[in-house]
Amino acid sequence: MSKFDDAVRFATEAHAGMMRKRGNTPYILHPMEVATIAATLTEDEDVLCAAMLHDVVEDTPHSLEELEQAFGPRVRALVATETENKRPDVPAAESWLIRKQESIAELRASDDPAVLILWLSDKLANMRSFTRLHEREGDAMWQAFNQSDPALQAWYYREVAQATSSLADTRAWREFAHLLSTVFGELM
Repeated sequence: MSKFDDAVRFATEAHAGMMRKRGNTPYILHPMEVATIAATLTEDEDVLCAAMLHDVVEDTPHSLEELEQAFGPRVRALVATETENKRPDVPAAESWLIRKQESIAELRASDDPAVLILWLSDKLANMRSFTRLHEREGDAMWQAFNQSDPALQAWYYREVAQATSSLADTRAWREFAHLLSTVFGELM
């Protein structure tokens, strides 16, 4: 078994029984999509493992320490860049902006191409989902999210696009930019 096979198994077990927000699909399909997108950008097994595991710490009881023990310090570090401080004592809607500001600051501070690939892969998967929802519901779709203001959602995803723009020559980034324009209007 490869390290990636172990990551698939770990993520599948960690997300067992979870469903994707606003859908009836098993949650594990999201990390699988993120890993598939990342595989179009790199063959680096640590990045692909991090793509499978990127939501494990944020959305399950597992810790970064567990990931490091199972997958090594680099996978842990990559997952940590995508793991928000959820502030459990504050309602998610109230902490959304500060969490996103902190995330963007962390993304912008990184000069590791692997971090950019991981972020782009995750956010492209999200934008694909948003596009499907937006086609069905328009801006009313945002009412089910912690941040219901589409202007703030647009701000966040445009910040990610700018921070990952060194990947602008890739098909994944161009799709991301196109979907941003589709859901939120012109990109920049």
